Amino acid sequence: MTPELVIFDCDGVLVDSEGPLAELAVEDLAGHGFVVEAEDFHDRFVGGTLVDVERRLREAGAALPEGWCDALYLKVFDRMDEGVPVSAGVAELLDWIEAQGAQVAVASNGPMRKMQGSLGASGLFARLGSRLFSAHDHGTAKPEPGLLLKAAEAAGVAPGACVMVDDSPVGAAAAEAAGMRFFGYVEHGNGAKMEALGVPLVRSMAELRAGLEGLGLG
Repeated sequence: MTPELVIFDCDGVLVDSEGPLAELAVEDLAGHGFVVEAEDFHDRFVGGTLVDVERRLREAGAALPEGWCDALYLKVFDRMDEGVPVSAGVAELLDWIEAQGAQVAVASNGPMRKMQGSLGASGLFARLGSRLFSAHDHGTAKPEPGLLLKAAEAAGVAPGACVMVDDSPVGAAAAEAAGMRFFGYVEHGNGAKMEALGVPLVRSMAELRAGLEGLGLG
């Protein structure tokens, strides 16, 4: 079935923000006596929602204060407002997808306020508008399929005609549960983790376009 909707994750796909976010979290955790390297933090704890990250940190022995998650989000918003790199070729790929008659959307476990910062400077936040779906607004987060299904329903597209692009295992799990095809986007990291899942991998927006063409788009 030719793709009619391409759903993107935000962090690590549209923008190269995972590194700055990991560094921010590591600095904050050190202030609470929990020392971990940024790369190790990313491998062990990133994925899912920040609430889930907090749970896993506590299980690993981090002594975090009440309200840690909300306090860290305020720091995250400030960091995103400073700007993060947009993945090369994003705007051109969105133009191409829409020129083929397909739609685009974003499904992120992060809050809308975070996407406003990370996507604002490039114009992507304004461009995508109502096609941005946050787990914080819809009460369902990856790896559950609900957020992806919300995006598909809003676009009027059957799940089987959707493609999800994500850099994390939770995104892959959500796509499988939703009955959507999937590409693992590994330009900014997570290559080994995603390769272990056996999912199709792409390392740039150009490779993603080629993958979409292989599915019949264009």
